[in-house]
Amino acid sequence: MWDASFNFAQPGWLWALLLIPLVAWWYYRKDKKWRAPVRLNIPGDLFEKPSSHWHRILYVLRLTAMAALVIALARPQTHTVSTKTKTHKGIDIVMAIDVSASMLAKDLRPNRLEALKRVAERFVNKRPNDRVGIVIYAGESYTKTPVTSDKEIVIRAIRSLHWGEVTDGTAIGMGLGTAVNRLKETKAKTKVIILLTDGVNNTGFVDPVTAAEIAKELGIKVYTIGIGTNGTAPFPVAKRPDGSLVFQNQPVEIDEALLKKIARITGGKYFRATDNTRLKEIYEEINRMEKTKIDEFKYYEYEEHYRMWVWIAIGLMLLEKLLLFTVFKSII
Repeated sequence: MWDASFNFAQPGWLWALLLIPLVAWWYYRKDKKWRAPVRLNIPGDLFEKPSSHWHRILYVLRLTAMAALVIALARPQTHTVSTKTKTHKGIDIVMAIDVSASMLAKDLRPNRLEALKRVAERFVNKRPNDRVGIVIYAGESYTKTPVTSDKEIVIRAIRSLHWGEVTDGTAIGMGLGTAVNRLKETKAKTKVIILLTDGVNNTGFVDPVTAAEIAKELGIKVYTIGIGTNGTAPFPVAKRPDGSLVFQNQPVEIDEALLKKIARITGGKYFRATDNTRLKEIYEEINRMEKTKIDEFKYYEYEEHYRMWVWIAIGLMLLEKLLLFTVFKSII
């Protein structure tokens, strides 16, 4: 990226341009050639001749030459600014997403899972310099997408998330453990897990706290998100013969104590998303907190233009002398 602009290296000299009108006035008062015939004080040629309005050209040339010299002293120049950015090794992020049946609850619009998918996709699009992976879990867990810089693959994986991909349940420890395994071998300086759930750890053979301790040892920070309103929400409780789900209001239960502990152990932070707006705000906050370092370097290339103004001044002065001793010799 580059940008070119014009400036003066010594702009203080431009104040001298204010003297030009004073010099013009001095010529006017001294020689009186603007109005009537006067005695000319030309070295070596002291005599009176009738004045002509053509002598004004000589004054204009002289004053313009003076202005050109002032501009030359101010050193006009153009400079080109080249900008180069250096992106340090980006952040590796794994989103561990709960896809249990309770994620179909309708306390978020249109339901928790669909609301999450929209926010997660926007989050990925805002991380152009980072690698992202997707882990899903319910009663068990697996890697939906390994850590990759190909955002199209990640976004397609997010859009394809649906209930029923894995055995139902809420194995928070297994979801976290799988995410840790995805990051333990990566070379990124910063490694982050965003663990989202709407329930209580009730299955799986990996203890969530143990998984958090391992994450800490590997330098992995975990942000935990509990998704669900306070009180009750319409949960799917049965399936009709036509395949549609039956919903019934039930208490919302999220193991916030566990999620806070996981975040505290790993140096992360716990969030509670009670509606669509809050869920969006949480991902935006995480996006602000985990920024990839980008250094910007600017290179300036200057091109001087004062020489042109010096030659203009010299040319005008020579033209004045040439006219004085040729064209105007007989009338001045």
